[in-house]
Amino acid sequence: MSLSPLVSIVNTGRMKKQITNVNEYEGIAREKLPKMVYDYYASGAEDQWTLKENRNAFSRILLRPHILVDVSNVDMTTSILGFKISMPIMIAPTGMQKMAHPQGELATARAASEADTIMTLSTVSTCSIEEVASTGPGIRFFQLYVYKDRNIAAQLVKRAEKAGFKGIVLTVDRPFLGRKEDDIKNRFRLPPHLTLKNFEKNDGIGGSIQISHARGQIDPSLNWKDVKWLQTITSLPILVKGVLTAVDARLAIENGAAGIIVSNHGARQLDYVPATIMVLEEIVEAVEGRVPVLVDGGIRRGTDVFKALALGACGVFIGRAVVFSLAVDGEAGVRKVLKMLRDELEMTMALSGCPSLKDITRDRIKFACSL
Repeated sequence: MSLSPLVSIVNTGRMKKQITNVNEYEGIAREKLPKMVYDYYASGAEDQWTLKENRNAFSRILLRPHILVDVSNVDMTTSILGFKISMPIMIAPTGMQKMAHPQGELATARAASEADTIMTLSTVSTCSIEEVASTGPGIRFFQLYVYKDRNIAAQLVKRAEKAGFKGIVLTVDRPFLGRKEDDIKNRFRLPPHLTLKNFEKNDGIGGSIQISHARGQIDPSLNWKDVKWLQTITSLPILVKGVLTAVDARLAIENGAAGIIVSNHGARQLDYVPATIMVLEEIVEAVEGRVPVLVDGGIRRGTDVFKALALGACGVFIGRAVVFSLAVDGEAGVRKVLKMLRDELEMTMALSGCPSLKDITRDRIKFACSL
């Protein structure tokens, strides 16, 4: 096991900068990206309280290391829905990645494959399902928005299944678009040289569409019956993304969900909902091990991953860290972010006396307010 720190050197155009952690990519991305694009990726809904809380909440969870444990070999491998991956860190669906880098989702797919982890492709991606599949082997999920015309969803799911994707991530917390005031001020629009590539084929909309039209087509009547309907059109496991309560976690399982993703949509939808890490434990308890519980939101450190695992998550997803590193250094940036988080998790496990993921138990953490 190597615990030497990873240092990334990037050329910002004016000078070379050393990057020693995931957070530093955002500052460089902010300088590099057009304001409209940076704000689209970075901002949250309304007052952005939840956006800040997604990060701040992790600081209220403290580690309780055990000493004199043999950690000469630290094993981070795990299995999600039967798919073995190298670490419990996966890539969340993030739309329109070509705004960050010309290779967009293709670069992200290659980086995830090299890291031997799962990438989730967004419905509103700027590379198509088939283009991402063409990058080579890899374990990939497809994130689905359900449109008013169910034929669109059905065709997207069938294309993902045909292209070798391994799961459908159904986003359920977006019946309407949240109010992101930065996007309103910037009059956000997809740059004219880009399109939503999954809609260039005749998928019931009729040719290439812009993001404003796609948003208007999302169906606000989506309900639990649609989770069951999806199971009739695909054999792929369906993960429900956007769960924040124990009640909804139980309903998801009752309606056939193969997995649950605890998510507040990166704080982009409804402000003043809790940070995901704060509701994770109650959802894990409600699920009682029947399906895997995964979590996203505010994860920037290996210690964050460790805390999520200690609270019962089977794995975590990262989103903004991916697009910011993609903007700074393309595929190499995404590779480095995945390696940084992997190395930090390895270090945290070793220093906490946890040679394997099963050793990361609830007693290895404590909420600061209860000390």
